[in-house]
Amino acid sequence: MKYIDLHTDALTKREGVFQVTNSLLEKGGCLLQCFAAFLEGSKHRFQRVLSLCDRFDAMCKEEGYLPVKRFSDITEEGICALLTVEEGGAAEGSLEKLERLYLRGVRMMTLTWNFPNEIGFPHTSPSDMGGLSSFGKACVERMCELGMLPDVSHGNDRLLHETAEICRAKNFPLVASHSNARAVHFHTRNLSDGGIREIAACGGVVGLNFYHKFLSTDESEQGQRSALLAHAKHILHIGGEDVLALGSDFDGAPPNPYLPNAASVPRFLDDLEKTFGARIAEKIACKNALRVLESLG
Repeated sequence: MKYIDLHTDALTKREGVFQVTNSLLEKGGCLLQCFAAFLEGSKHRFQRVLSLCDRFDAMCKEEGYLPVKRFSDITEEGICALLTVEEGGAAEGSLEKLERLYLRGVRMMTLTWNFPNEIGFPHTSPSDMGGLSSFGKACVERMCELGMLPDVSHGNDRLLHETAEICRAKNFPLVASHSNARAVHFHTRNLSDGGIREIAACGGVVGLNFYHKFLSTDESEQGQRSALLAHAKHILHIGGEDVLALGSDFDGAPPNPYLPNAASVPRFLDDLEKTFGARIAEKIACKNALRVLESLG
């Protein structure tokens, strides 16, 4: 069974044992891997993200990945790669810079990371501080018009709600590329049931995150397996069978003992099939994400 992974930090990881490589993706049966250009810090954000776009292009040539800028670029002739940005501060509060990122190939952008930026407030900020800024609202509107997916992972509940309102008005999906269910395991990075419903109502998806601290206090292999299936079951129950996808967070978090790298994904897909049946498992693995990626045009 082929799969799509909506989030890895392999593009910006510089050392250590990688969880995502060409050979690991091949072994895992990956159809499309989203590679995040991750930014941290407040200086020269736009120029640094352009450098990461160059790194993405070079990586695709070196590793043989097939870059995707529109839905018709997706093919089973090789491993497809889609460029995303993690930290909307990369646009530095400028719609012109946002448009330049789109022209550079960025097709999904996480609106915030762990700190407030020009777009809005992250999960570390309570919703009474705000959600989207006035620029953030204009930014999400423009993303919908361009065909760049707004990603609400790392955002607070109010940011998610206000983003969903805009996306519904624009008839455009949003995603939480690497998030789990707060009702299963409490963490501010996990989604409320209301947030899951809002993403589903926009035709979007939630990419299940493999980071053990977002899943359970039981960090054993069996505990993590049970937790992943519990999060999957809850998200399906709350949002329906069209809302769940995969967003591993490989190379952005320590290896999960149950799913340590991309080559291990098939064991999870097998467990999903045993638990939910082949049709639902295939939706989670790739079909739900493919439906959302059709919005790229």
